[in-house]
Amino acid sequence: MNYIQQAYKGKNEWYHWVITIILVFAGWQFIGVLPLTAVAVMYSADMLEFTKAAQNNFMSLGINSNLFLALMIFMFLMGLIALFIGVKYVHKRTITSLITSRKKIDWKRFWFGFMSWGVVSALVIYAGILVSPENYIWNFNATPFFTLLVISFLFLPFQTSFEELLFRGYFMQGLGILAKNRWLPLILTSVCFGLLHGSNPEVEKLGYITMVFYIGTGFLYGITTLMDEGTELAMGLHAINNIVAAFFVTTDWTVFQTDALYIDTSEPSVGWEMFFPVLVLYPLLLVVFSKKYGWSNWKEKLTGKIVKPVNLKENYRVLEDVKIE
Repeated sequence: MNYIQQAYKGKNEWYHWVITIILVFAGWQFIGVLPLTAVAVMYSADMLEFTKAAQNNFMSLGINSNLFLALMIFMFLMGLIALFIGVKYVHKRTITSLITSRKKIDWKRFWFGFMSWGVVSALVIYAGILVSPENYIWNFNATPFFTLLVISFLFLPFQTSFEELLFRGYFMQGLGILAKNRWLPLILTSVCFGLLHGSNPEVEKLGYITMVFYIGTGFLYGITTLMDEGTELAMGLHAINNIVAAFFVTTDWTVFQTDALYIDTSEPSVGWEMFFPVLVLYPLLLVVFSKKYGWSNWKEKLTGKIVKPVNLKENYRVLEDVKIE
């Protein structure tokens, strides 16, 4: 069975999907936001200040950046847990089937995506610093920086895994068995993933041209998932992308405002760094993955039909815990 067909292993009446989506939203946006709300109330002088901060950014209250990042990640962790609960107890299928079409999660794939994009993205950022050193201020401060590193490497993958398993996992599988093809879920999940980032401050500063980057990144993760028949590579790519973004360079207008190594003081503008990854690095990355994992039959993998496996028993409802390779 291919990756999208994994959804056929579980219950797929419309109300199973509605219940799970409600669970995820409740975990992410209600339960998950409670600690951040409590801290914001503690930092607010009065309800008026709290309300203004809620409408803009709670960091304006003076919340420690590392604490704020941890509280933000907690929201996504609650969403991820809720998604796992929905898949296992509402859809009655394994969590492994949400992540991959393989019998076990291939962590080697995760780490290959993680390491390969980590090296490339760090080199690209550092090249930008070398080209325009006047735009960057060295910001190393041992205690907050190493705290940031711990939070980034240990906890940011919860945030990125939630986004990957929600979009490239749950929604891609659900739309795939609904539309009976691969191209529609690829397009819809990639575009929606980009639009989800429309509230980021980068979009407000630079305009909707930034959607080229966000939607293009969504297509990279989606193509990788469909070609590799699993989310492991995409999860690794997404995790290290956000980790590097958190600890390498920060500004006062991006979504990540952290105790990073450098502060970018340049005026917000749309430059080569917006299009270079999407037009050059992402295609090269796909070529590398294709060579390493023997991807073939691209047209069928990205646009082909999805059919219910004929040998799938209706009473196949075996639940297993996630197996780690």
